[in-house]
Amino acid sequence: MSESTLTAEVFVTPTIPAQTSIPGKSSIWPPISATLISGTRDAVLVDAFLTEDQARDLGDWIEASGKNLTTIYLTHGHGDHFFGMTPLLKRFPNARAVATPGTIAHMHHDLEPEYFQGFWESTFPGQLPSNLQVAQPLADGVIDLEGHELRAVEAGYSDTNDTTFLHVPSLDLVVAGDIIYNGVHQYLAESSKTTRQQWISAVDQIEALHPKRVIAGHKAPGAKDSPQAIADTRAYLTDFDQLLDKAGDPAELIDAMLARYPDLINPYAVELSARSVFARQQAHSPA
Repeated sequence: MSESTLTAEVFVTPTIPAQTSIPGKSSIWPPISATLISGTRDAVLVDAFLTEDQARDLGDWIEASGKNLTTIYLTHGHGDHFFGMTPLLKRFPNARAVATPGTIAHMHHDLEPEYFQGFWESTFPGQLPSNLQVAQPLADGVIDLEGHELRAVEAGYSDTNDTTFLHVPSLDLVVAGDIIYNGVHQYLAESSKTTRQQWISAVDQIEALHPKRVIAGHKAPGAKDSPQAIADTRAYLTDFDQLLDKAGDPAELIDAMLARYPDLINPYAVELSARSVFARQQAHSPA
């Protein structure tokens, strides 16, 4: 048994402007969280942000902790959670970056030139780190931090495919990546009715661990890391499908979701999700 006691602290980025295909004040990127799990000497970072500036600020925060960063764990392959890994590895050269094989495959997808330039570079021109890398495979799905096990759990589909969360039993903690949202509209643009049910199953996996603290991948600044976010994430998915069944077009669905959840951050996610889901339904409808 380890004699050290772990702690977990969270750094949350502010929203930032994003160049999008839907004009208006809602064209922003939501807050992103990164978690530093620390022992007496060493620390593990979970997720690494998006832009060069965000990675610099995150590195300053890690440095100020006084801990020795040994590992960066990436919960999934969306670029807003791993692009900052590259400058962080330059700043902390003794650290390693690890992820599951499914997450690494998704990273490669997001770095394919056509997709990277067509989406990420066009959305954040001049803001992304250069010479982006992918993580290395995590052996056995476990990170050791001063004798404590940090367990990577593959959860399947959430807001994208092959997502994971990190379970820290000694803290009754789950660092949930994008499986859980907290105070922020959920990104459903890649989803279908089937994968939204799979997302609920991933939420159920986290709930079954009975964590006392749940850190969402996207959370409103100042939001408590409460297990209530588990039920809230599930309810949002259920409400989306119920309102989708009643909506005649994307505008009706957008209005209904914003009326149901008026206080959540980032209404652009609702617009993008509604338009994408309706476009996918039309593409699969009989001629």
